[in-house]
Amino acid sequence: MSTDGIVKIRDVKVPGETYTIRGWVYRKRIHGKATFIVLRDETGVLQCVHHPNLNPQVQIPENLGIESSVKITGLAKEDKRAPGGIELEITGFELIGPSHMFPITKDQSVEVLLDNRHLWIRSRKLTQIMQVKAEVVRAAREWFYENGYTETFPPILVGSACEGGATLFSLKYFDRMAYLSQSAQLYLEALIFALGDVYSITPSFRAEKSRTVRHLTEYWHIEAECPFKGLEEIMQVQEHLFSYICKTVAEKMPDAISSLGRDPDYLLSIRPPFKRITYDEAVKIVQEKGIDMRPGTDFGAPAERALSNHFDRPFFIYRYPEEIKPFYVKRDPDNPGYVLSADLMAPEGYGEMTTGGAREEDLDNIIERVKAEGFDPADYQWYLDLRRYGSVPHSGFGLGTERLVWWLLKLDHIRDACAFPRVLNRVTP
Repeated sequence: MSTDGIVKIRDVKVPGETYTIRGWVYRKRIHGKATFIVLRDETGVLQCVHHPNLNPQVQIPENLGIESSVKITGLAKEDKRAPGGIELEITGFELIGPSHMFPITKDQSVEVLLDNRHLWIRSRKLTQIMQVKAEVVRAAREWFYENGYTETFPPILVGSACEGGATLFSLKYFDRMAYLSQSAQLYLEALIFALGDVYSITPSFRAEKSRTVRHLTEYWHIEAECPFKGLEEIMQVQEHLFSYICKTVAEKMPDAISSLGRDPDYLLSIRPPFKRITYDEAVKIVQEKGIDMRPGTDFGAPAERALSNHFDRPFFIYRYPEEIKPFYVKRDPDNPGYVLSADLMAPEGYGEMTTGGAREEDLDNIIERVKAEGFDPADYQWYLDLRRYGSVPHSGFGLGTERLVWWLLKLDHIRDACAFPRVLNRVTP
């Protein structure tokens, strides 16, 4: 309870007690002489009713609009018909902020909802999604802290590419060009020499001209780098982090998880170790499903979806062909033409959640790979210095927060995992 006696809706529990709550009008209807107001705050909804014959001192404005902000005092009563089984008999009412005709009504188009995202985020669905997302990030930080990682804060404005020039957002930076970060990875690699196991949670930007249900141009990136770890060890880090997030969210937010369409018991069943298949094994599965895929190419959307639907639990694909992975991925010494890279895939058609693997620690090899991708080694001198001065085997990964929430809650589109999604054709509101 706050010092002014106002409580959250979730705390209205005891019949016969008087409570004061604040919130926004979610629904309003008049039945006979009684006025029914369903009030919402960030913790839930509560039905409040005013009977003028019982409390004539209370005046409810006839034009009280949806989303008006109000303060209500009332007596809690049991009512099985009300949301949560509790109803508040209004004994005091104060209008805080009136609302004009609310522009969002039932069965609006997706575009109208996106145009009014600043208002649509008040919906119960998006409120719960954002609360689950906050718990996902909190759980990730908790796992990293409990396992000895140091949180770091890499730059967002960078001078060179990490994932490839084709997906870079460029901008004028005083008298030169700069870019929005695609990943914090290169900077995390520098930080392991000072801090050991490190992680960051930062925005990343990809200028991909994609209209799929799984792509965003701006997203929040959970990334980690570890010295003296190889491919298998970094896969173990990922599966333990991933399962910890699933378990924590399922235990702390079972009602929200259920109402959004996911069985919390399923998330509790996600435990390591996760199944591991090689790239070549994955290609064979895809081909057996009748999808045309040439070995040596990356998984397109149909292939990835079919492969993801083949499993009912998260799984890894590892040992990819060298030509489809970036310059910093370590070559597999036992399998020429392949690299020590692994993607963590979610089941049910959702696909890639993380990309990670061992990093190339040999100076000559990485210079060769940088040139092969068309980059100028001069732009990476600081990064190449990491291989000149005490280089060590190391590995890391990046997990897309919105991708995880998208799968975790079985959402139809990844944009619903964002309060204000940025996609190919939308940069407002």
